[in-house]
Parts: sequence; C-alpha cells; structure tokens
Amino acid sequence: MWGGRKLSSSGNRFLGVLRSRCWGTQAEGARLTSSAENQVSWTPQTKPRVFSEYRIMWFKSYRMTFACLNRMKIYRYPWRRLYSTSQTTVDNSEIKTFLALAHRWWDEQGVYAPLHSMNDLRVPFIRDNLLKTVAHHQPGKPLSGMKILDVGCGGGLLSEPLGRLGASVIGIDPVDENIKIAQHHKSFDPVLDKRIEYRACSLEEMVEETAETCDAVVASEVVEHVIDLETFLQCCCQVLKPGGSLFITTINKTQLSYALGIVFSEQIAGIVPKGTHTWEKFVSPEKLESILESNGLSVQTVAGMLYNPLSGYWHWSENTSLNYAAHAVKSTGQEHPVPAEFVFKGETEELRDKDSTNPGLQEELKK
Repeated sequence: MWGGRKLSSSGNRFLGVLRSRCWGTQAEGARLTSSAENQVSWTPQTKPRVFSEYRIMWFKSYRMTFACLNRMKIYRYPWRRLYSTSQTTVDNSEIKTFLALAHRWWDEQGVYAPLHSMNDLRVPFIRDNLLKTVAHHQPGKPLSGMKILDVGCGGGLLSEPLGRLGASVIGIDPVDENIKIAQHHKSFDPVLDKRIEYRACSLEEMVEETAETCDAVVASEVVEHVIDLETFLQCCCQVLKPGGSLFITTINKTQLSYALGIVFSEQIAGIVPKGTHTWEKFVSPEKLESILESNGLSVQTVAGMLYNPLSGYWHWSENTSLNYAAHAVKSTGQEHPVPAEFVFKGETEELRDKDSTNPGLQEELKK
C-alpha cells in the first residue's frame, strides 16, 4: 500500500481524516507534505474535497442526533400532569398515610369502622337535603337522575350507598390503591358497577371536565386533609350547577377537638391511626361558612355530630365543637347583590321623583 508514489483513494481519505483530526489546519498539513515529500505524495485537489466531505458528514450526524433528542423531549411533555405541584390541594404526606391503610377500607371492625357507622347520619343528610330541590322522585331510587361527585372517596364507603339510591356517582381520590379497592368492591354489584365511576385524580384535574355539571359535591372527612382549603372549596363551587349542593363533614378547630380527636382517639384509644389528623388543618364552621359565601355558596345547615366509641355509633348534636356536617347551595345567578351605597342612592332618587312636591320630605333628604 505504501510502496507506490501515489496514494490510493482509501489512503487519501485516511490521511485527510487524520489531518483534520490531528493538525486541523491547511498550513500544518502543507508542512506534513513537504517533510514527507520524498516518501509519499497525493493530489492536492483531493485533500480539501475529502476534508470537506467528512466535515459536512460529521455536522450532519451532529444535527441528526440533537434533532432526535429534541423530538424525544417533545414526546415526553404530554405525559406530564396538567397542573403543577404548587397548584394542587393534595398533601403528599397524607397520601402516604392513606396508602398504608388502603387494604382496610371495607373492614367494618377495623380502623375505618367510624366511617362505616357515619353513613347512618351522612347518607340521610345528603338524601333529604337533595330531595328538597326536586318535586318528584322514584320510590326506591330517590336520587335517580342526579350526578354526584364524591371527592376523596377512598374505598367507596359513601359512593356505594349514594349509588344504591339511584344517583350517578363519580368517586375521585388521589391514592391509586384506594381507587383499585373501590373498583374491585363495586364490581360485585352489577347495578353499582354501572352507576359508579372511579378515577384516581385530584379535584383540580376534574374542574375543567365537570364544570357546572354536578347536582351535588360531597367532601366527607376530606377538608381537614387538604393543603389549600380556599382553592379546594373554589373548585367544589366550580363543578356545581347553579342551585347545586355541597355537603361537607369535618372536624372543628377547638381545644376539645385536639384533646379528643387527636390525643385520645389517636394516641390513647387507637380509634384512629396515629398521624391521620393535623389539628392545624381543622376548620371552624364560621371560617368554612365565610369561605363558602365568598365563592357564591349559601350555607343552609350546620349540625353537630358526636361519636360514641363504646357503642360505635354516631348521633346528631347541637354541639359543633367536635365534628359537624354542613350543607351549602350554590347561587343560581339570578340574584346579584347590590352594594349598599347604590341601594340608598337609588332609593333616595326614587323618593325625590315621587315626592318632589313634599317640602317636608325634601328637607329630610337634605339632612
């Protein structure tokens, strides 16, 4: 190969690449040629062409590689959630707590026994208040035709009895294992399997899809677990139809609720697993009502609830210092509140028009 006076085409390419990689400039390549002039030589027109060819090919390969990487990044974007972590009301620490207990939802004698027995109060509470909004209902299926969103449905403890009353229920929960348990349990009843739909998602993800489509939203034992109560309640309002109902059961923020709801129930008696509740997240009926009214919801009922750990049953009470249930109705949009200054101004102008001939009244208005 090296015995002849001229290089073969493959030799030219090899030296061209070698020159471009090692020396990199035409001047240095020329010095190499002069020093090796007595041994080898090549056609001068070949060097720029071969070097140019390999340089172009290398840059083409470079562009293709990064074009492929960019395309891979673009394909990954749709897999991301539509909301950022800062926008969600879901508390990740709460998810870990409920994930560890997901397999115990339907154990009526286990840690969720108080929630099972709470159905004796909250199911009639929801049913009776919803029936006030309809003129007629079917016997046996009083909630037929109503769409209910059960937020934080867990294993479906409340979704199933609402479905048996005829309602079309969408149960949502951010814990995947909870949804799997709920889906498995409802699959044993063909009627419930058709009426109830479960989704593993947050309330924020449902707002756009279900805006003003729900007759009722139920958030039972949920608001004391969210990290942004105001945003959560705003989302509840957005998915409700005008005139729709919001039902909430939760724990009041009092010294008594701390002593009995956390110290006794969790740390002493073990009625509730340790770490289930955070006292700072508890909300008083007054604060809850204030937030609801600022979002166009009118609170209709607030009733106290008491749990007897000895009998395992709940009963209604006038005392709301521990647990309580609230029912609020979304404004229909027909009544728009008018600021007081405009009311008084309008009344004054009307009186002036009607009684302009009454000197005594004019004097009163001037005052």
